[in-house]
Amino acid sequence: MKRKMEVSELIFKIVAYVILIIFALLCIYPMLYALGSTFSSAAAINDRVVILWPMVGENGNYTLGFSGEAFVKAFTDSMFWVSYANTLFITFIGTIWCMVYSILGAYALSKKRLLGRHGFNFFLVFTMWFSAGIVPQYLNYEKTGNAMAAIVGAGSMYDIDLKWLIVLAMGMNATNIILLRNAFEGVPTEIEEAARIDGATELQVLWQVYIPMSKATIATVALFFGISRWNGYFWASKVLGEGAKGQSYSWPVQVKIRDVINRETDLVNVFNTDDTHLYGKTPAEGTSVLYAMVVLAIIPILIIYPFIQKYFAKGVNMGGVKE
Repeated sequence: MKRKMEVSELIFKIVAYVILIIFALLCIYPMLYALGSTFSSAAAINDRVVILWPMVGENGNYTLGFSGEAFVKAFTDSMFWVSYANTLFITFIGTIWCMVYSILGAYALSKKRLLGRHGFNFFLVFTMWFSAGIVPQYLNYEKTGNAMAAIVGAGSMYDIDLKWLIVLAMGMNATNIILLRNAFEGVPTEIEEAARIDGATELQVLWQVYIPMSKATIATVALFFGISRWNGYFWASKVLGEGAKGQSYSWPVQVKIRDVINRETDLVNVFNTDDTHLYGKTPAEGTSVLYAMVVLAIIPILIIYPFIQKYFAKGVNMGGVKE
């Protein structure tokens, strides 16, 4: 028999659902606005008549409609697709690299027989409490880039393809390693002992026992790394952008979009003193192309996330709670 809901409980649920609905609308509105602006005319964007739905027209006469001009300009911009390919490379190769050493590190830290295990775990957590700061971190990346250049015989870091620096030097994340370590610690030791009795090596135990039994957490951490690499802007802009000696061909899509913002929006007077525009005669024309690029940039995440969503909650719970 169903329990009769008390008035206070009913009120709480109503308030909670209302707040959640409002929060969900606040989260989804920017994406809907970007989508509406993508299919709106430049004049409608310039006059700020776009609120949610696409608007077309000019000179104050605007109606609901669609304009594909922004998408055409975005699709015909070869540098946008070069940056898109760079982002795919950084995300795919970078996620694989991050997962390889994160899994190996988490597996080692999960073993009680590891000499100095508590010290290694402490230093790992310590990096979450205190960070060196932006300047030392940049100097570290610069030294790493120069070391990579010396290995291949180049003069400086700017003489090599700096996408590899972003892949190799910017993948560490202590939180994700801890999630994987906790998930590995939850694997029953009896299963590992049975595998060793059958003659399994250390790598076979990891590959055939720990990884299959922790696939939910591994999928979740891979999603975290993938989104981080796909949306990565700050360090990519610092390494590849300012002072990068002509390495705009290595820009990921987020840095490309930021460059469009600097050139085509109201910030043009600050960042672009020559007052030239890439996609039209006015900033509004470039703004509509900018929204088209934003929409194109989020499509892969929207496609991949539904396939990994079923692992998300389970993976965080398994890796985030230590039994």
